[in-house]
Amino acid sequence: MAALGILGGTFNPPHIGHLVCAQEARAQLELDRVVLMPVHTPPHKEACDDPGPDVRLALCRAAVAADDELEISTLEMERGGPSYTVDTLRALHGSREGDDLTFIVGGDMASTLPSWREPEAVLELARLAVAEREEHRRQEIAERLSGLHGADERVVFFTMPRLDISSSDIRRRVAEGRPVRWLVPGEVCDEIERRGLYAAATGKALA
Repeated sequence: MAALGILGGTFNPPHIGHLVCAQEARAQLELDRVVLMPVHTPPHKEACDDPGPDVRLALCRAAVAADDELEISTLEMERGGPSYTVDTLRALHGSREGDDLTFIVGGDMASTLPSWREPEAVLELARLAVAEREEHRRQEIAERLSGLHGADERVVFFTMPRLDISSSDIRRRVAEGRPVRWLVPGEVCDEIERRGLYAAATGKALA
């Protein structure tokens, strides 16, 4: 049996903030591995910037290529369309029977758990690991989730360095012809350059 972390997202593109989040969850929560799980359909409209699920999957594979403790799951990619967390966790239990699952989220997303589909089933299927460094925010999140059965035992917190990096900023920098190396893994930077991603609207090359 393995202690498995799941970090979902659009990953358009994956950047060092994603990898640091995975690293800190793995270290602080004593996980054996962390799985990056790119969604097939982004939760928000990003038609102008989204290169498509196959390309985002390739970028994720490039991002984890140098780390043996990270892997990629194509479960949501193969399912197609938007995915609900509870369905994904049920599918993972079926395919990775015996693994102890931890679903990794940021503090803002954790606060919305009561509005998710079958939130208490989510907590039965996996621990919810919340990346939050501020103590008062942890208390606010815990209070917000306290009405859910299992929240006291199944919601845990971990800290990570403050990194003001986002995928939207990476895309903007590329479109403006500004450098992104060191903000994304080197393999991801090379893939963005090789594929000419995010710069097509301006015709500017990746610096």
